[in-house]
Amino acid sequence: MRLPARLTAAVTTAAAASALLAPAAAAQDTYEYVALGDSAAAGPLIPNPDPNLLCLRSRSNYPGVAADLLGAALTDVTCSGAVIDDFSGRQHGFLAPQYDALSASTDLVTVTIGGNDAELVQAAISCINLLPEPIGRSCADRFTAGGRDELAARIAAVEPEFDAALRTIRQRSPRAHVVVVGYGTYIRPGGCYPRQPIWGRDATYVQQAVDGISAMLAEVSARHGATFVDIGPMSVGHDVCAPIGEKWFEGVLPTSPAAPLHPNEAGMRAFGEAVAAAVKATSPTPATAS
Repeated sequence: MRLPARLTAAVTTAAAASALLAPAAAAQDTYEYVALGDSAAAGPLIPNPDPNLLCLRSRSNYPGVAADLLGAALTDVTCSGAVIDDFSGRQHGFLAPQYDALSASTDLVTVTIGGNDAELVQAAISCINLLPEPIGRSCADRFTAGGRDELAARIAAVEPEFDAALRTIRQRSPRAHVVVVGYGTYIRPGGCYPRQPIWGRDATYVQQAVDGISAMLAEVSARHGATFVDIGPMSVGHDVCAPIGEKWFEGVLPTSPAAPLHPNEAGMRAFGEAVAAAVKATSPTPATAS
């Protein structure tokens, strides 16, 4: 049976409109996730490396884990060695600024940054003492000489830069859910000398500095309405002193594929799960909306 001409035209027009609208609807269903940050997010030397070898980024880092759990389309521009200036400038002289990955359609942004700005890894490395006290010098004594806490001052200097970074992220991606991820418990109070060659009081001091930068990130996040994921408490007992198989961070001499003094694959899995849980609890995602 032939359809009347007018009805045939109407059906044809409706079909054409549906075809045109289908890609737009599919695009709207895509949950766009951009990960920004430094090596604590990138996961240097963890298996499953990203082709961008300059950034020593692993696809098994916490952004990759979170993206899989959220069903998100991930653009990961985290890069080992990054500082806040690399969000707007070209790291290594030619890598695109990390901000370039952001857009008005971005749904989720995760950020871990500030540790390199405060030079915390360099500080921790300077605390290594192969021989027991009193042979050598305490880095805690050195960094607090004259009554001034050098690492605390460095962290305080990062705060306005991080504040400005969150403002820029909000401007570029106004509807995105911004999640800031802190730094973990790398070493327990008193350390575990000589298994990790950092004197006990120096280990305590270094971790206090790490906790201090996480506290600063949390405070600034709250001012900007960003979600803060504190991985410090959850990583207690999984520090560099923990047995192999239980540690989430590698020590001076790694016992699994990961950079020294950085999260390993097990840690990244735990942190990615924490990020995904926080996102699901505080904003609609493809996983929660279905």
